[in-house]
Amino acid sequence: MYIRNDKRAPNQLRDIKIERGWQEAGEGSVLVSFGNTKVLCTATFDTSVPRWMKDSGRGWVTSEYEMLPRANNERNSRESRKGKIGGRTHEISRLIGRSLRAAVNLEALGEAQIIIDCDVLQADGGTRCASITGGWVALKDALLWGKENGFISDIDLVLEKQIAAVSVGILNNTPILDLPYEEDSRAETDMNVVMASNGEYVEIQGTAERQTFNRDELNQLLDLANEGCGELFKLQNNLYK
Repeated sequence: MYIRNDKRAPNQLRDIKIERGWQEAGEGSVLVSFGNTKVLCTATFDTSVPRWMKDSGRGWVTSEYEMLPRANNERNSRESRKGKIGGRTHEISRLIGRSLRAAVNLEALGEAQIIIDCDVLQADGGTRCASITGGWVALKDALLWGKENGFISDIDLVLEKQIAAVSVGILNNTPILDLPYEEDSRAETDMNVVMASNGEYVEIQGTAERQTFNRDELNQLLDLANEGCGELFKLQNNLYK
């Protein structure tokens, strides 16, 4: 059986921390840490909607994701300097937006938009999962701000469910939960699973990196993801007690 470098059990999350109100600006602001991965999630409550949604009676939730130049061991140039957004950045931004929209009744939100900015301060694997999990908390805080300021009458009608995400994978033929970079870079299979608190899935991204996986292994990975997301839902809930 594979022994993890950090001595965690195969089904054990890294040390997860979610800090609300991390900065003064933003209607929701969260610093989320999955081990050494740290992401700042800032939510903006915009009382207008994109032009293509005007007069629709529906709101919108979207996201932008970016990794700071020294989030990794080597400096990466800012994409704004390159003049275009990279494919990976664009794909993750859309994933976060899709995931968080799954939590919201857009009709009940009305013509308002929540924008979640996810800035990776430090990357050690699982940045998209941390962004989604922390982004949900920032989203809720922005909606609470909306209620306090008269833009939302009942937050329970708008925010229908929790959303969390976690990585799973197979390394040395062992299914494991919440992979840091040193595991993710060597895994035979890796997968990101986005779940809702009602037990349904929002998105599953799975890839055989070095060898194919079978149905039994897929089931084991989904079971691990269910277990991990269940713990993340508890952590999110505990922030509001």
